[in-house]
Amino acid sequence: MSPSPNHGDRRGGVRPDLVVIHFTGMASTALSRARLCDPAAAVSAHYLLDEAGETLALVPEERRAWHAGAGRWGAVDDINSHSIGIELQNRGDHPYPHPQMLALERLLEGVLARWSIPPERVIAHSDCAPTRKVDPGPRFDWRRLARSGLAVWPEPGVQADPETLPVALHRLGYDPGAPPDCLLRAFRLRFRPWASGPADHIDAGAACDLARRFPVDRGAPAS
Repeated sequence: MSPSPNHGDRRGGVRPDLVVIHFTGMASTALSRARLCDPAAAVSAHYLLDEAGETLALVPEERRAWHAGAGRWGAVDDINSHSIGIELQNRGDHPYPHPQMLALERLLEGVLARWSIPPERVIAHSDCAPTRKVDPGPRFDWRRLARSGLAVWPEPGVQADPETLPVALHRLGYDPGAPPDCLLRAFRLRFRPWASGPADHIDAGAACDLARRFPVDRGAPAS
């Protein structure tokens, strides 16, 4: 029996082909674990990683955990059925400690190998739910994961016309139905958290580079 009762069958018998990274937004691992295992809360994740690097397995990987809620990535609109959910103990306002990041890297190496998931399908909760979510937030080190081959990062110095940004974001996987300001915020949270103001040539260049190398249509079919 898994520690969390909050899970079900993956709809349509699909295999996981995404990994979604979250922060808990709660004050302690104990509180986060209690909520993720509370039947009344009706939320869960496959894994919870504390700040010291301990990895708590809450839901078996073959089961559908309830971590993502409403969202979309490319053609996939049932994120929970298609994904492995990883919660990192963090309130969202401070850096992620090295032991926690190291544990995440080790966990991702195994998950991606077991399910043949490519690094471009390791995404933020804010990527697939840009109108609702901001986790894992601006303090999360996506570039570190990319250096380890566990996520993706744009090539430096690429620029493009800002008018190309919406098409590039949609090709990368972001929901074309989401408001442009929400998509820009989500993209910047992950790749340019220090940026502000209207979309610029650097935003567009980064998105175009990623969309060219990692178009979402190379990924899983629609749910």
